[in-house]
Amino acid sequence: MKKYPMGIREEVVARIRAGESQRTLSQKYRISRYAIQSWLKEPVLPKTRGRKPAKTLAEYKYENKRLKMENELLRDFLRFTERK
Repeated sequence: MKKYPMGIREEVVARIRAGESQRTLSQKYRISRYAIQSWLKEPVLPKTRGRKPAKTLAEYKYENKRLKMENELLRDFLRFTERK
């Protein structure tokens, strides 16, 4: 499958949304109509690679506190159900 630069993709999608036909743009840019239709179905976003953004210390503390509370609730539940 041939990959097209983001600039061309954005331009073609913008021109179609402005009222030009897919057929004329397909012939002009020598791009299949199927490719153009797929661009119209999904948002045009570049693929990003790499790490997820780092969490802040406050987010880690909040998550840690939430997990400790969850563990405590589960322990209490298990203790309660074992007695019966």
